[in-house]
This record gives sequence, C-alpha cells and structure tokens, in this order.
Amino acid sequence: MAPVSAGRAVGLLLGVAADAAIGDPRRGHPVAAFGKVAQAAEQLLHRDHRLPGIAYTGLLVGGTVGLGVLAQWLSRRSPVLEAMVTGLATWAVLGGSSLADEGTAMARMLDAGELDAARARLRNLCGRDSAVLDGQGLARATVESVAENTSDAVVAPLVWGAVAGVPGLLGYRAINTLDAMVGHRSPRYRNFGWASARLDDLANLVPSRIAAVLTSACAPVVGGSASGAWRTWRRDAAAHPSPNAGQVEAAFAGALQIRLGGRTVYGHAVEQRPILGEGRTADAGDVTRSVELSRVIGTVTGVLAAGVALTRALRRPRTP
Repeated sequence: MAPVSAGRAVGLLLGVAADAAIGDPRRGHPVAAFGKVAQAAEQLLHRDHRLPGIAYTGLLVGGTVGLGVLAQWLSRRSPVLEAMVTGLATWAVLGGSSLADEGTAMARMLDAGELDAARARLRNLCGRDSAVLDGQGLARATVESVAENTSDAVVAPLVWGAVAGVPGLLGYRAINTLDAMVGHRSPRYRNFGWASARLDDLANLVPSRIAAVLTSACAPVVGGSASGAWRTWRRDAAAHPSPNAGQVEAAFAGALQIRLGGRTVYGHAVEQRPILGEGRTADAGDVTRSVELSRVIGTVTGVLAAGVALTRALRRPRTP
C-alpha cells in the first residue's frame, strides 16, 4: 500500500518560505525564460486575428502544464521528492517578496519626495504612464498594483497549487505571464491577445474573490478595517472594468479606508475608473500599509493552501 503523501502540502510551505527568505533569483528566473520563449513564439505566430492568438496561448500554456504533469508524475512515489519539486515550483511562480520590495521602495521614495525616482520605479509594478502622476497619483497607482498583484502573484498561484499541484502552479503562471505580455487592448494585441486575456480572467475568477475575503480577514492585523474592506468589496467591486482586479482593489480600499480609482493613463489609452472606497486619497503611509497587508495575506494563504492540499491527500484513496 502506497502511503498517503503530504508532499504537496509541505512543498507549498517550503515554496512560500523560500520566496520570503530568498526572493526571486537575480539571473535565470524560470518566468523570465518562459517570457523569452513566449516572445519568440509571438514573432512567429502574431497576426491581427483571434485564431493565431488562441493557438499561441494554447501552445504555451499547454506545453507548460505538460511539463508540470511530467514533473509531478516523476515524483509521485516519493513524498520527499514531491515536496522538493512542489517547493521549487512554488518558489519559481510566487512574486510576493518582489512585490513587497517594490512597494517598500516606492513608499520610501514617496516619503522622501523623490518623485522622479518613484515615477521610474513604478514601471516595475504596472504599465501606466507615470510621467503624468503626482505624489498622490503615484501612491494610488502603487496601492492598486500591490492589491492586484497580491491576488495575481501570491493568492492565485497558491490556490492553483493547492488544488492541482505542480501543473496548476506552472500553468497559472504561464497564463498570467501571457496576459501581462499580450493581454492588452492596444492595437497590436486587441485581437491576438484576446485568448490570453480571457483565459487569465477565468483562471483568476475564484482566487481574486478569495483574495478579497482574506483582505477583509487580515485587515485588522495592519490596523485596517475588516468591515470596511468587506463593505467596499461588496459595494464597489462590480463597477471596475476588470472582473477580478476590482475585487481585491476594492477590498484594499476599504481595508485602508482610502479612495482608489479615477483617471488612469496608459501608453495606449486613458480610462476613467470608478471610485473604489471612500475617505482620503492614498499617501506614502498607505503604500507601506498595503505592503504589510499583502505580506500577511500571503502568509495566511500559504498556510490555508497547505491545509487544503493536506486534506485532499488524506482523503485520497490508498492504492496498492
């Protein structure tokens, strides 16, 4: 009889711990390598049509999931090996440490009044036109990016890792990376990137709402409002143009008791976002609190994901 394996649960915790302690590798990051492959594939397949975009997304996501399936299959008989493989995959796909580093750097620059440096640094978090932003605009953009990426780079990969193991971890990161690369509404990607954008919406549908609930639960830890987060999420999230980003952005606005949203300028378009939350505009202190909240949410999500994975393992029928 093969033993019930807790390798996935242990691996998820190892990956969360590695992300917190080590962060992203400076060279040879697997996500960066995937990005280079995706760029090469785009050069070959790009056409201003949805069908080539569907083929592009299917090829890259399917190939990545296939690698995850192979890795999980090879480690299936050894709980220790399963934990190591899952831990490595989790560490590779999580972005919580890098997100916190960028948010902290932005808070420091804003607090010191170094707006030019903050405008340049914002490009590491989002694709907005930072040249038009003042201090409050930079703070608002940072809090919104921290909120959205807490869901995309922390909660969602752990959710998929808990329910689908290594294929879920790698597949989700592939989907999210493609959305960041080609899922824009710019003329070049409006049609070609349609499949990547819609698949990312689907992959984040449940995790973004889990992230909003966890934001409400964790808000008091950083001096925020649990009731404010819950109320603002339920009231304002649906008005956001994104079916997922608005969930956690609204929750963060309520948790920190600030207003997010408004005029948002990208290189290819200007959007008038709905106002999320109520009260004052964001400042450098709110950026710091958003980073602290993101860290707490990441830790709680890691523990919960490991718990879900362990529960699934214990319920798995024993095989001879």
